[in-house]
Amino acid sequence: MPFISERDRKVLRQRFAESLQDSVKVLVFTQRKSKLVLPGNLGRSCEYCEETRQLVEELAELSDKIAVEVYEFSPSSPEAQGYGVDKVPALVLLDDQGRDYGIRFFGIPAGYEFTTLVEDIQDLSRHRTHLAPRTRERLQAVKRPVHLQVFVTPTCPYCPRAVRLAHQMAMESPFLRADMVEAMEFPDLAQRYRVYGVPKVVLNEQWEFEGALPEDMFLLYVLKAADALEEGEREAFAQMRRLQG
Repeated sequence: MPFISERDRKVLRQRFAESLQDSVKVLVFTQRKSKLVLPGNLGRSCEYCEETRQLVEELAELSDKIAVEVYEFSPSSPEAQGYGVDKVPALVLLDDQGRDYGIRFFGIPAGYEFTTLVEDIQDLSRHRTHLAPRTRERLQAVKRPVHLQVFVTPTCPYCPRAVRLAHQMAMESPFLRADMVEAMEFPDLAQRYRVYGVPKVVLNEQWEFEGALPEDMFLLYVLKAADALEEGEREAFAQMRRLQG
């Protein structure tokens, strides 16, 4: 049974025809049903690997500018190690030159997160984001790695905003990697990071916040994690933390 309805296929086919500029490649890391214990899922088999592959392949059928490569996951494989994939299902998005901007999906991008995947593909194809000029400018100050993990659930209407901000910021800075992590598929990670509500964002396993923050506040956390806050921003960050309790 197809994941994308015929009605949605028509809408997406037209949308891609009007918006996609250059090709985008989606790498799908999947795994056949097995008893292999994977990080992040308490020893469960990859419940949504086949569904994730099917969803992405259906999406690629709607535009010749979307290519798909499927890899059987092995922690020691060159592809998994090269792209930092340590759990499945996983998606890695590359532009037409094969450039990796650090955009990751861990878990099936279903529900509200399907729109996130579509919009990420559009951004990569057009080589631009929708971030404010000030945000893009300040991200150039980031000179050390920042790893963002955005925990979501498919039924959370506020989660796509957090994931989209993280992914767009990763597009604007080579030092950022932004992971969408589906909390219910990786319950031990959700437990480790005390995910009691979503979206929850963890930065470099040092800073965290819950909720879909505005872009300027999200940026402050990224700059803090990168030790790149300017004087006025440090004061704003401290005040924000006090208000958040």
